[in-house]
Amino acid sequence: MNKMQRKCNSNKKGNGFTLIELLIVIAVIAVL
Repeated sequence: MNKMQRKCNSNKKGNGFTLIELLIVIAVIAVL
């Protein structure tokens, strides 16, 4: 997870990408 977040932050600098990450995390938690 840390590597994924670092790549996303370096690529998009957290511009809007954080929303997608939150949605993915929520979806994963919902499935679990």
